[in-house]
Amino acid sequence: MPAGRDPRVVAIFGPTGVGKTAVALELAERMRRAGEGPVAISADALQVYAGLEILTGAPSPAEQERLEHRLVGIVPVTRSFSAGEYMPLAHGEIDAALRAGRRPIVLGGTGLYLRAALSHLDLAAPPPPGLRERIGAQIAARGPRELHATRAARAPEAAAGIDPADRTRVGRALELLEMGALTGPGSGERSQLWSQATRHPTVLVGLTMARAALYEAIDRRVEAMIAAGAVEEVRRAAAAGASPTARKALGFSELLAGDPDAMKRRTRNLAKRQLTWMRKLPNVTEIDVTASTPAAVAAEIDGLLRGAAEG
Repeated sequence: MPAGRDPRVVAIFGPTGVGKTAVALELAERMRRAGEGPVAISADALQVYAGLEILTGAPSPAEQERLEHRLVGIVPVTRSFSAGEYMPLAHGEIDAALRAGRRPIVLGGTGLYLRAALSHLDLAAPPPPGLRERIGAQIAARGPRELHATRAARAPEAAAGIDPADRTRVGRALELLEMGALTGPGSGERSQLWSQATRHPTVLVGLTMARAALYEAIDRRVEAMIAAGAVEEVRRAAAAGASPTARKALGFSELLAGDPDAMKRRTRNLAKRQLTWMRKLPNVTEIDVTASTPAAVAAEIDGLLRGAAEG
């Protein structure tokens, strides 16, 4: 956060399974004791979907009683959704909270959505009807690596830095290419992830965890989701006609195929990418939560907020 600006927003980012929600709940308790009114603004690309709460790790009803969460479960599972649609909603929720004298806690693990919530981004328009579905079908039939190679042949500079196995980014890049929105290295939405400017003074915190501990937490998380009914949830969503973007939810295809081990592997890979991305964020304060309790981490974040306000 630039010097001389009192923080009005706190943003907590971290890999899946690191315990962001638990930390936010403890931070909210501290804020209420200090006379503040916290509200969480979700920055997760899949928690927006109603009907995928278990699979996406959305806050439970009990957790939402402890801390109000906005932008969770707001989109029908049958509808496609994009960061361009999310951004004005997030800006509206943050601005409304600030006008009401409340403290927004932007919370999530989707990098683009985090930046969209905190900044003004020049995002490409949503794809025209049918394009996302067509590209999703191509990825399902041919695999992301083959389509990444096709994209690289058409726009080699724009393909740089995209993991050929990352279905989500390969799919979005192909959409942007079809829409004429990718023209060179770092073009399109990916270039917007590195802006240092935020709409409001913000303390940005990145939660990290030792790799072995994180992977154990991820395995436990997947097993808990399955025990809570994630397989049945995914089957219901698929039967209802889940959109291509909803089907990108981590574990959707794996659980439909009856392969929870594949879901665990894919989740670990995502966590690695999230950590890599987080460590490149400007002005981020990293907190290692491996040996800490959520209450202790919340106390550290509270100290950062007060220190920034005083500085």
